[in-house]
Amino acid sequence: MRKIISLICFLLPVLAFVAESGAFAAESENRSDIRLDIRSDAPDRHVVVKGDTLWDISSKFFKDPWKWPHIWGLNKDTIKDPHWIYPGDVVFLDRNSGSLRIGQPITGDASPTKDTTTTSEPNAVSEADGVVRLSPRVRKNRSPHDAIPSIHAKDIAPFLSRPLVIEEGELSDAPTLIGAREGRVVLGTNDTGFAKGLPSDKGDQWKIYRPGKTFFDPDTNEMLGIEAIYLGSAEVIRFADVSTIAITSSTQEIFAGDRLAVPSLEEANTYLPRAPENNISARVISVYGGVSQAGQNTIITLSKGKRDGLESGHVLALYRKGEVVKHEGEKYNLPDERYGLVFVFRVFNKVSYALVMETKLPVQLLDRANTP
Repeated sequence: MRKIISLICFLLPVLAFVAESGAFAAESENRSDIRLDIRSDAPDRHVVVKGDTLWDISSKFFKDPWKWPHIWGLNKDTIKDPHWIYPGDVVFLDRNSGSLRIGQPITGDASPTKDTTTTSEPNAVSEADGVVRLSPRVRKNRSPHDAIPSIHAKDIAPFLSRPLVIEEGELSDAPTLIGAREGRVVLGTNDTGFAKGLPSDKGDQWKIYRPGKTFFDPDTNEMLGIEAIYLGSAEVIRFADVSTIAITSSTQEIFAGDRLAVPSLEEANTYLPRAPENNISARVISVYGGVSQAGQNTIITLSKGKRDGLESGHVLALYRKGEVVKHEGEKYNLPDERYGLVFVFRVFNKVSYALVMETKLPVQLLDRANTP
């Protein structure tokens, strides 16, 4: 027994050293991978200005701007926490660790301008009089609404407040527009209409929809949902069995039989760019606008959603199936080609909406979007 105890005591430091060495090696390997992703023209620092996005800032320093958790040193326990960055903050590149950090210049100038001047020391700002040291500083009265977003909000803003995908039968039970005065058939902005089934406990602001195309999984033929066509907005003037509404805006002609739904709103600022933790392989099942191809900054629909592990902020890589070629009488399948990245920003149970961030080819229906 004494020999066994002595052997254990002898081995414990060795095992601890091996474990520590393995952890250090893994960390070094990860850092090495990230250093390889640093752009050759990356500046040492960047002063954040209004109009910047998390994606834009990361892409100034790294070839893969979607590797947000690694770039900012976030782990799985902190990745979903807000990581607010504001205009005026200074983003520094630590080339030793291959990551970014935020500092605030302690100078008399309260309104820094955009500057990508490189210095030999990333913790310093070169000035004519010398070097001014920088250190983190808490700025009071800064709201998350003032923070820069992950991507440009203008590209996805119309899609954040409209529940574009509904489950089968969901609109059939929704409040319904039943008509207008004087037998009018078509309604538009500033017209008055009448609706049945409007509850008074959900507010007086409503969106108007019409059921559109039905989404199916191209691999399993499962019905994934119905895309609701957004028609406009309405305000309730008087609640009753037949309520009176005013059409406050319209994007298309509105008819009796169209449905009303409570508007919802999501904030683009909370979407941190990151890869999914699990392997996801989705298909492009629709390009918004009814076209067959998409380019950069276009909205596409994917055949995976919450039940598959997709979340807002996930970044997926686009792949085109390899062609079949003939050579000396034999057929060969060329490898699938990776050609772009998409940013998932609106997730439903079975489908998701994503913004095409980068692409070398036109995005086509049935192309795949996989975990990068």
